[in-house]
Amino acid sequence: MYDFIIIGGGILGMSTAMQLKQAYPDRRMLVVEKEREAACHQTGHNSGVIHAGVYYTPGSLKARFCLEGNRATKAFCEAHDIPYDSCGKLLVATNDLEMQRMKALWERTEANGLEREWLGPEALAEREPNITGVGGIFVPSSGIVDYAAVTRAMAAEFERMGGEIRFGAEVTALEERRQEVVVTTGAGEFTGRYLVTCSGLMADRVVRMLGQDPGFTICPFRGEYYRLPERHNAIVNHLIYPIPDPSMPFLGVHLTRMIDGSVTVGPNAVLAFKREGYRRRDVSLGDMARMFSDPGILRVLGRNLRPGLTEMKNSLHRRGYLELVRKYCPSLGLEDLGHYPAGVRAQAVSRDGKLVDDFLFVNTPRTVNVGNAPSPAATSAIPIGTHIVDKVKALVEA
Repeated sequence: MYDFIIIGGGILGMSTAMQLKQAYPDRRMLVVEKEREAACHQTGHNSGVIHAGVYYTPGSLKARFCLEGNRATKAFCEAHDIPYDSCGKLLVATNDLEMQRMKALWERTEANGLEREWLGPEALAEREPNITGVGGIFVPSSGIVDYAAVTRAMAAEFERMGGEIRFGAEVTALEERRQEVVVTTGAGEFTGRYLVTCSGLMADRVVRMLGQDPGFTICPFRGEYYRLPERHNAIVNHLIYPIPDPSMPFLGVHLTRMIDGSVTVGPNAVLAFKREGYRRRDVSLGDMARMFSDPGILRVLGRNLRPGLTEMKNSLHRRGYLELVRKYCPSLGLEDLGHYPAGVRAQAVSRDGKLVDDFLFVNTPRTVNVGNAPSPAATSAIPIGTHIVDKVKALVEA
């Protein structure tokens, strides 16, 4: 019998496990993960950006956790000798419409308590000679890191304190009883007094295993990236982001310096035809049938049909994708877009056809379940873990 079982070996699961063990050092704890190592899905397939909190609604969990997480991530990296780089982010406007949108972002960054600097065209050109724009906002606290390395360090800290991790243990059934929760996996059956689930792309299915109606469905969006050739490793000094269209749910194609010194271009956002469909050829007829019979997902796809088709076209034809980045980096050519692994974002969609924008939790008498954890979840992993531990404490002390 374990006191606590945590499902999920990504950064949220390991952050929660580590902090739960710190809070209850004498309790037995187990992490179960279906893959053979940690950080195999969203954690290991993202851009590695330590976000500052530019875009998020003031007062939201996203805004609060991102600001706290930016500082906490850097502090954790320093404590565990994990390389990171506070290279800063530049949001670049390329026309008058984007300048108007940038002014709204300027006000939002102030509301979110961020240090930032307004740049005119000359200052922008001085900071980034290869970037073209009519203005920009510089946010110095943004950075880059390898989140898989952060996750492995959290897992090692959890095990150092006496926690157990079972890899290769895919969850097949859950049963919440009056005094315990039974977790059935491919590696055996485990019983715990309390359960935490950080299941990412499988979040809604795990909640349903508990006999609960989650009220949302996970819709997978694949984000495809390209890597620039090594000769372009110094093409930018900062992270370069376009000014997002507020009517669109994603941030657009950006240039990202990676912690290994390379530079990536991306991501786009195309519907994945499999929950863990990292390649275009990854198709699950079962996943597709469930998606295309879900009224909420159908509403989202219907409302975003034209931009969705454009994203799919650009996914298949690099020239359209290239034009998006050439708006602000005109020196790049088609030959510069090299292969880079894609990621899949787990996006919760409500029944009424809305993308759930903030972090979402579904709780039962003995479980705490992360339902929606979109970007900046990796940046926010430590404060999210703290939040979950507080919820668990409330269950234990109830």
